[in-house]
Amino acid sequence: MVQLPEARDVAPRLATGAFILNSGLWHLRADRETAEGLHGMAGVAYPFLNRISAEQFTRLLACSEIAVGGALLAPFVPTRLAGLALTGFSGGLVGLYLRMPGMRQPKSLRPTQDGIPLAKDVWMLGIGLGFLGASRPWQRAAASRWRRASVSRRRHRCCRR
Repeated sequence: MVQLPEARDVAPRLATGAFILNSGLWHLRADRETAEGLHGMAGVAYPFLNRISAEQFTRLLACSEIAVGGALLAPFVPTRLAGLALTGFSGGLVGLYLRMPGMRQPKSLRPTQDGIPLAKDVWMLGIGLGFLGASRPWQRAAASRWRRASVSRRRHRCCRR
């Protein structure tokens, strides 16, 4: 049986998923200059990425964005799993913001004017972490049973006096 996302998770999944999917589709069609710019920026923050070509990096980035965005938009993907993908992806983006020179004000986490486009990715990390904390259906059912049993025990205690 497919468990649909809870109502509270639908809006952030749709907004974040559409945003990331759109970015992935845009990066899939990126020209050489854009690919080199993306690769250069990522290579400064994560030097191991310099071992692959700019075109290959941009294609991998686009495929990753499409996969994460699609997972968030697909209602049959459990919220915790989509949250895990979003947390990993956005963690890399926040790491990029923290490691890139000139993105933050000196000795601060506050962004410079150039850092604002990267600093805003922290909201995706927050949403991903929130999704990771989503309860499982069986946990909600168990908690509900425990509450009902607790109320029932209190009633029986009152009746015995």
